[in-house]
Amino acid sequence: MDKFHQHLENYRVNVKEDIEKRLAFIREQIDGPGLGGAVVGISGGIDSAVTAALCVRALGKDRVIGVWMPAYSQPVHEADSKNLADAIGLNLVTVDVGPAFDALVPAIQDVLPLNDKTKGNTKARLRMTTLYAIANQQGYLVADTCNRSEVYVGYMTKGGDGLADFNPVESLTKHEIRILAEELGVPGAIITKPPSADLWEGQTDEQEMGFTYEDLDRLLITGETRPEALERIEYLHRISEHKRNLMPGI
Repeated sequence: MDKFHQHLENYRVNVKEDIEKRLAFIREQIDGPGLGGAVVGISGGIDSAVTAALCVRALGKDRVIGVWMPAYSQPVHEADSKNLADAIGLNLVTVDVGPAFDALVPAIQDVLPLNDKTKGNTKARLRMTTLYAIANQQGYLVADTCNRSEVYVGYMTKGGDGLADFNPVESLTKHEIRILAEELGVPGAIITKPPSADLWEGQTDEQEMGFTYEDLDRLLITGETRPEALERIEYLHRISEHKRNLMPGI
């Protein structure tokens, strides 16, 4: 067994202990300051599923709100979001951000045209606006769902899914997230589905990044990966540095 798979096997053996550590972290963020609970954006994907499952275990279902925010989203993601809610006892609400997107994008395009990526990022920022409105009204915090793999290459939207109050999964690679998902009872269809940010039809993470999660996670876990992938990974890491640091000022 190579170093990569040995690491994952070790994580699988110790996953229950890791869960307890993350539950304690969530309680510290919410109960420490005396806040009401947590809001989690639910995408139908594995990262938000794991984040929501951890929050429900840590705080109880009455103190967690999951928000499904479609914007011309694929039906499979809605179905998976509902199945997740049933599986983990999540209070799931729906806010359709499609009408806001339809109103905002034409107004911006009166100034300059937007490509698919920029439109997708606009959806992500509308979703975060929604989460913060709910959190603000309830006295809750917004839970981030970005994992270690995504953070390393900046695969998140600044002001969108890259913005939140705390993150219970930030130190986990995508492969570790999958192991954790199994232990938390996340539905299998979510675990095996090709990861997608649901920013436009047919979009997948790996297609957009230009390498696989195994390429990326091997680098993060072992320090080694395919040479063809390494250059692209380090390029994305370099140009996304601004997403991982506080805004500079003078």
